[in-house]
Amino acid sequence: MAETNDMTAGLQRHLVLVGMMGAGKTAVGKALAARLGVPFLDSDAEIERAAAMSIAEIFARDGQSFFRARETEVLSRLLDGPPGVLSTGGGVFLSDTNRALIAEKGVSVWLRAEPDLLWSRVRHKATRPLLRTADPRGTLEQLCAERRPSYEQAELAVDCAPEVPIEAMVDRVIAALRAHPGILEDAT
Repeated sequence: MAETNDMTAGLQRHLVLVGMMGAGKTAVGKALAARLGVPFLDSDAEIERAAAMSIAEIFARDGQSFFRARETEVLSRLLDGPPGVLSTGGGVFLSDTNRALIAEKGVSVWLRAEPDLLWSRVRHKATRPLLRTADPRGTLEQLCAERRPSYEQAELAVDCAPEVPIEAMVDRVIAALRAHPGILEDAT
């Protein structure tokens, strides 16, 4: 059963959700922010808003390197605000610079999901530019393997599973946060 505590004053640092596309960073992030009573931020949505175009359009027009540079700029700006829950794009945590920014101002939480689960969530979405290949499933599996060493550097990892609903994932994240002093303290 979901907890319902107001822990706004208890969030000491940004909670930065990292992981592969389809891991649930946005869905879990929104529910987690609501539960904690803190702002929810989405780095991909902020990039799209600033550029007035979709990420797929940015990739097509300007390329991945340009996008990654904007991603770092937006991440830095978002981390300068008051503590909240920040959902990031799947590639954010690959950059040494981004990992250092996150470590300085927040705590990284890897939503760890297996390729089968990720594929079930993203296979029908045309908004994933990195999966616009002849073999999108194979590409996803390759990205998972390539990115895993970066994601393993996250401060915390929380396992996702198909049968775990969003509210239960929020419970799992909060339990992981409470197990590490200095991240989340109850305000009551």
